[in-house]
Parts: sequence; C-alpha cells; structure tokens
Amino acid sequence: MPRQDKAAVRAVLDAVPAGGRRALTAPEAKVIADAYGIPVPAEALAECADDAVALADRIGFPVVLKIVSPDIVHKTDAGGVRVGVASPADVRTAFTSIVASARAYSPDAVIRGVQVQQMVPSGTEVLVGTVTDPTFGKIVAFGLGGVLVEVLKDITFRLAPASRDDALSMLDSIRAAEILRGVRGGAAVDRAALASLIVAVSELAADFPEIAEIDLNPVFASAGGVMAADVRILLDPVPAVRRRTYSRTEILASMRRLMEPRSVAVIGASNEDGKIGNSVMRNLVDGGFAGEIHPVNPRADDILGRKAYKSVMDVPGEPDVAVFAIPAKLVASALEEVGRKGIPNAVLIPSGFAETGEHALQDEIVAVAERHGVRLLGPNIYGYYSTWQDLCATFCTPYDVKGGVALTSQSGGIGMAILGFARTTKTGVSAIVGLGNKSDLDEDDLLTWFGEDPHTQCIAMHLEDLKDGRAFVEAARATVPKKPVVVLKAGRTSAGARAAGSHTGALAGDDAVYEDILRQAGVIRAPGLNDMLEYARALPVLPAPRGDNVVIITGAGGSGVLLSDAIVDNGLSLMEIPPDLDAAFKAFIPPFGAAGNPIDITGGEPPSTYEATIRLGLEDPRIHALVLGYWHTIVTPPMVFAELTARVVAEFRARGIEKPVVASLAGDVEVEEACQYLYERGVVAYPYTTEKPVEVLGAKYRWARAAGLLT
Repeated sequence: MPRQDKAAVRAVLDAVPAGGRRALTAPEAKVIADAYGIPVPAEALAECADDAVALADRIGFPVVLKIVSPDIVHKTDAGGVRVGVASPADVRTAFTSIVASARAYSPDAVIRGVQVQQMVPSGTEVLVGTVTDPTFGKIVAFGLGGVLVEVLKDITFRLAPASRDDALSMLDSIRAAEILRGVRGGAAVDRAALASLIVAVSELAADFPEIAEIDLNPVFASAGGVMAADVRILLDPVPAVRRRTYSRTEILASMRRLMEPRSVAVIGASNEDGKIGNSVMRNLVDGGFAGEIHPVNPRADDILGRKAYKSVMDVPGEPDVAVFAIPAKLVASALEEVGRKGIPNAVLIPSGFAETGEHALQDEIVAVAERHGVRLLGPNIYGYYSTWQDLCATFCTPYDVKGGVALTSQSGGIGMAILGFARTTKTGVSAIVGLGNKSDLDEDDLLTWFGEDPHTQCIAMHLEDLKDGRAFVEAARATVPKKPVVVLKAGRTSAGARAAGSHTGALAGDDAVYEDILRQAGVIRAPGLNDMLEYARALPVLPAPRGDNVVIITGAGGSGVLLSDAIVDNGLSLMEIPPDLDAAFKAFIPPFGAAGNPIDITGGEPPSTYEATIRLGLEDPRIHALVLGYWHTIVTPPMVFAELTARVVAEFRARGIEKPVVASLAGDVEVEEACQYLYERGVVAYPYTTEKPVEVLGAKYRWARAAGLLT
C-alpha cells in the first residue's frame, strides 16, 4: 500500500471552520484521497466556463462535470452532474446548465465552481464507504454500487480498520460475489486492488475520528484496477463520549467476587412474604449458599433467623456483593454506604430508572458507583444465579441443576423463559444472569469471566443492544477459540431511516451491521429464543467436527429428503460417498434400500441394520458427522433404537473416536423419551422435526470454523 500522508489530511480537516459545514468539497476530498492512496480520476476546479474548457482539453475528452458546493451533498439531485461531455462547446453548455440547476435547487448555496474530471474506465460498479455506528464505532462497508445501491442493498460490514483478510472476506460476502469473479466470459476484477482500497478507506476513517462518513460510489472495479468516480466525506466535529473502561485484570477480579462470593449483604431484606427482599433472602438461605448472608433492614433485628443490621456499614467484614431490594429512590444513598464499606459489587434489582425515563436517577447511581469503584449489575433485573456456588440471588424461582451452560438476558421475562427451558430439558447451567439496564456491567464483562470460568462450556446471551460493541467483539474474540458464544439479538428493524448523509450511512441499518460484525467476532447468532436455548443446550454435548463430510443414515426416505434440505440450508456439506464406502453400506441394507447419501436403510429393518450402518459411519475416518433419521416401527421400537445408538457412540468414544451425531425421530409419543435418553448420552436428538437437529449441528460447525478448528 502507498504511504499515507496524515499531515495532508490533518491540514484539510483543520481548515474546515469549527462548527461550520459538515461536508467536504470535492477538491478537499481529492486531497484526502490522494493522501491515502485512494485511486481517483484526474480533476481540477473551474470557476468559469473558459477555465472548464481549458481543463477539459488538458485532462482529455470526454470528461465529467460536477458542481462544487459545500452546501450541496447530493449533486445528482441538484442536477449538478454531466457525464461524457465530449467537446469544448459541450463543456461550456454543461458548465452553464450545472450552475443554473444548482442555484435553482438551493438558492442560498455557496457555489465554488465546477469540477472537471477524467472519465473513469468502465468496470463493475461497487461501493466502498465507512460510517460511525453508535454501537461499534467506525465500520467499513462494501457492496454493489451505482444508482441502485439502496434498492439492492447488497452490502457487508466490518470493523474499521479492516485487515487485508477482512477486506478479502468482504468481497466474498455479498450476494453478487460471483460477478466480481467474472461471469459470462467477463474478466474478474482485480481483487488485490479492491481489497487494498477497502483497507485504505477503513484506515482513513479510523485515523481521523471527526470523519463521520466516507462514501465512494461508484467505484469502478475491473481487471486493470479500481477507481473511485466520486468521493464524499462528511464530518462530525463532536467527539463521541467514551464510557469508563476496565482492564481484563480488573474485570476478572470484580467478576470473581460477584460470581464466587464468600459473603453477601441483602439491602432491604424482609420477613414479610411477598416482598422482594424476603424472596431474595429465602432463595439464598434455602439454596444452600455456604457463605455468609447478612440481611440489612433498619426496622428489623432478625430476618429468617439471621441477625439483621441497621446499615450495611454495620455488617461485619467486607462482603463481596450487596443485593439491593429497596425502592429506586433510596438506592443512591444506600450505594454511597456500600462504596464507603468497600463492597465491590452491587446487584440492583429495583426498577424505576432509565427504563421508565428516570435517566437522571440512573446517572446518579452510576456516578456514585464510579466514585467508589463499585461495579453495578442492573438495575431493573431479576438478580442472578451462580449454581456452582449454590447462589440464588434472585426473587424468582430457584434453580440448582449444575452444568456447563452460562445464560444471560437483558429482559426479565426472557430470563424466566430461560429458567423454564432449563428445568424442562434438564439443562445444567453454570449461571443465569440478568443485565437489565446495563448501567455498568454488560455482556463484555460477563464474556470475559465466562471465557475463563472452568465450569462454563458454552455462553448464550439474549441482548437488545450493546453499550460498547468493540469491547464485546474483543471479549468474544478472546472467548470463541475456547468455547462457543451464542447470541440472540432482539430487534431486527432497520435504523437506516435516520438522517444519513451518504449511501453508506443509509444502508447501515442496525441489524445489517450487527449481523456482519457478530459473524466477524465468531459468535453464533440464533434466529429466535428457542434456537438460542437449543444451541446452548446442544453445543456442549456435541464433539467438535474434524472435517466437512456429513452423512445421513435414515430409515425413512421422506425424512432423508428433508434432512438433506436442512443440510443445505445450514451451510453443511453432504459427503460424496466414494465407491468402496458405498459398497460397504450396501452390504447392510436391503436391495430396495438406497446407498449414496442419504443412506436409506428402509423402515422395516431390524435393530442390527441401524447398528451396522451407524458403526460404519463412526468407523470410517472420511466421515466427519452423522445425521440419523429414525422411523418408529414395531420392528425397531424407539427405545431400542436409542439404546443401541447410545451404546455404539459410547463404545467409539471409549476408543477415542468422537464425531458429532444428531438424530431426528419420527413416531408416536414414545420417541420423546427416546430423544431424552439419547441427549443425556451425547447424541443430540429431537422428536417430530428434521430441521432442529441439523440446525444445532450447523451451529457447532460455525463455532468450529470460528475457533479455527476447521479450515
């Protein structure tokens, strides 16, 4: 890449009057483009028609003419563009017409002249740009460009600055990626040049925070290189307010005391049934928490058989956590005492803060906490569960089934859905945490902790927004190589309708950005609540695949077709069965069955046929994952199928051969018990669905790729 001239860019930006215009002029944008090696046409500014003719003659016909005005951002809308101007006479006419159209469009606009520009060589029209996203900061965009860009919306996003690998991945991430490779005899575009352009634009945006948006549209990409026909740069001189950040060491230290406390104070503890403070105390006591529990209530001497304290200042020692069960208006003063006491964590159950419009009250408690170094969980939450500590610090129903799944939710209602699902499916959890308003602690803090927690094998998070998208991505990237992260992002509606000064800005709707950036971070995005919960339940059960070859073994041809569809829908690969393996499978199935893939053993086969084909699928190293389709028959009842499958999988596991095995069971209600039996023994099985088992297998594959386990 060419050397960057940051001083030239700084000179242009510093020359823009403070608090003045937002858009750079075309000549200013060209200086910046040249400074960062962004290929743009030869051009110059003409202040009169004679200048325009002279410049066109020097640049060479045909040329493009564009109005230059700091007050006119969308030149085409103002009639301020003429393309393919081929003679001196046409230049004069175009100059006069452009200026007249611009004055009619915006009578008060300052017009500095007309830009005379070299005609750009033909090529595929693409867009490269950047925006400042409220969640993720600077992001770079790439997609099809031209006049239909906002109609087609074929665009992808990455964090800026983007690496060369990021840029190359963007070329393959749009729906029209095949066009860039060359179709119908056309030459492929210069991918290296296009990737370099994406990197340069992303670095420009990252290097200068006051650049709000960059829009290169169209960029003409061809086998000979790339050239941006139009460069639009918008400024935002107001710097973003940065949140307080904590180091990884600080996060882990405070989170350890939150999730593994030795002493808990309950502020607002009560003896009165129906009170939140009573429910929290009962859950802590009845849940078997082995640490100290200190109720705090100025009007009680004893709560649930434990000494009560008038103030948290009277509590002996230094508790690790203070759980608040008092009205919102009393929180700030009590939090002052918590801070003076040196308690590092406050769990704020009360509602009545920002979620109800009381932003000032929430700002006050955040200021108090920051002054004393207290980390806040909440407010407006149901509390949290840390099952391996027998800690149930919540006013909701208790849960104590220990396991490897950590679940978080921004919503209390979703938190209770998580609880019900865990109970119904017997899912063991390491923690369930409510985040509520996220006044302080949020998903990146929890990811940092759960990424290191030996009890946690998989993390699933429901979120409505992210306070600091970059911090989340950083935490996710550190966690994903070790364990899967599943995210349910609520709210898919676009924010593209907000005021945007460029095509890139208009295309950067919330969900489009979240979709690409979450994928870039390596997390698995779940389409719905049940999907998130099923992924979280299944991923710790399934071993990681070691290759792409998936084989379907089914007793029902119809199920095999649907399972094949699901394989394609989830981006998986049906193995092309080699002749020797095909012959090996045929040896076990009747003549009217079908080898190939799916392998249809037919529904009337005895248990021995299921067992023989499953054994072969596990034995052959060329097969990397098995999808089983069972059909309920009297010949092979559901529990017989479940028991033989679990036995064979366990036998191979004992031999060191582990492959992901998922199953779809079609039949009467007995298949429900068979599925539960299989699940508990390492085979992810579902009744009445061919889609769900393949979806969770697809999620496991997505994690394996993100974790670098598959190329």
